[in-house]
Amino acid sequence: MNIHTSRTLLPAGALPHYRLGAMDVLPWVVAIGAFFAFDTYLSLGAQILVMVIFGLSLDLALGFAGINTLGHAAFFGVGAYAAGYWNLHVAPEAFGGLLAAGVAAGVVGLLSGWLLLRTHGLALLMLTMVVTVLLHEVANAWGSVTGGADGLSGIAVDPLFGAFQFDLFGKTAYLYALGVLFLVFLVVRTVANSPFGLSIRGIRENTRRMHLVGASVHLRLVAAYTLSAFLAGIAGGLAAQITRNVSLDRLTFQLSGDILIMLIIGGVGRLYGAFIGIPLYMLMLDRAAEVNPFHWMFFVGLALILLVRFAPGGLMTLGRRWRLAARRGQGGKP
Repeated sequence: MNIHTSRTLLPAGALPHYRLGAMDVLPWVVAIGAFFAFDTYLSLGAQILVMVIFGLSLDLALGFAGINTLGHAAFFGVGAYAAGYWNLHVAPEAFGGLLAAGVAAGVVGLLSGWLLLRTHGLALLMLTMVVTVLLHEVANAWGSVTGGADGLSGIAVDPLFGAFQFDLFGKTAYLYALGVLFLVFLVVRTVANSPFGLSIRGIRENTRRMHLVGASVHLRLVAAYTLSAFLAGIAGGLAAQITRNVSLDRLTFQLSGDILIMLIIGGVGRLYGAFIGIPLYMLMLDRAAEVNPFHWMFFVGLALILLVRFAPGGLMTLGRRWRLAARRGQGGKP
């Protein structure tokens, strides 16, 4: 059972050559423009940026390595609790808390991935869900560290670089999240375009063939899963620092399902899918809840049905589908 959309693999040794284009610049122009144009929505904007980081981490595992998972919230939650605990009890410095979040989630990803990635398909999906449920129960029971059902609150974070205080309007939080997103995106893009990225895409396309050419399939999948967990932990830690609290809802199956839906809306296995699907979904939730607080999920469900009908590969595929349709209409070859 594969959630991702299969694509043709490049020949061995033929790494793609990427040049900067409009798509590489546009998301950052929009994000910077939003900072000035929508200054009353910067708190929501910071949360969107956090979820984009979370989506990129999932896309690395699901879209590029083909690891089907419904338990990515485990790493987001572990990162959130690690950053919250670090900033409360060790040091209130922001970057140290983020590093602690990434390392903690990466360790969980390494240990769980080493065991779980020997399975595949529905078994893997179920086991990733189980890991999230187990960690949720651990967080609920380990009150001395996690705060139990009350969670962690009052997380203190020092001003960034000693000068930029976190404010009620979310300006510092937004720019902080945007900076972290940029660094995470560089990591994901570098990995995706590297020989390692090509090899995990090869595993996604044809695991048996990669075994035959002598690739260490399990080790590569574990490495990709661990890096994905590390980045998800960064997102969780960032969320904890921005909202100043951590609760058990950071470790729920619903969060794993939500981020998967957001990623599918944009396009799985496409670097900018998370940049499109996640803001659109979160803004749609916000607007729908404001228009109709009682039946807002109806409008969200209707929008998702239309998306699946007209853009089954995600919004990133619409341009290509329209071009192919135009060529067919002109009698050209697709």
